[in-house]
Amino acid sequence: MPSYVNPEKCDGCKALDKTACQYICPNDLMVLDKDKMKAFNRDVSMCWECYNCVKICPTQAIEIRGYADFVPMGAQVTPLRSTDSIMWTVKFRNGMLKRFKFPIRTTPEGQAVPDGGFETKGDLNSLELLGEPASLRLPAVFTLKK
Repeated sequence: MPSYVNPEKCDGCKALDKTACQYICPNDLMVLDKDKMKAFNRDVSMCWECYNCVKICPTQAIEIRGYADFVPMGAQVTPLRSTDSIMWTVKFRNGMLKRFKFPIRTTPEGQAVPDGGFETKGDLNSLELLGEPASLRLPAVFTLKK
């Protein structure tokens, strides 16, 4: 289900130029209403449901209606993001709470290596993708003979 903003919790990221949800949305759907200083999803039918905005929101103002394979009907889902994991809290209709913690990093924050440590070639005309063939553990990339 698409994300939606709870206007009572949203503070517009303290009136910055761009809210966190605007920054992270891959489809540019999150917008800041400058009059109310509240963010909103401008077209829920175009939402990819990636939940990036839900995970990054510092005030937990963006909520989702979870899918039936994730949470049962009527339950609420709230993520709490830390630097190395996300704690998902599911509140069922009967009031019972369940929490699931998942890691979001495999390296310490700020220590990720963009090329994965593989030697890269600067030739943009090459048929090889970044890090190939070493990242595939092959001596060479397979090509069709002409």
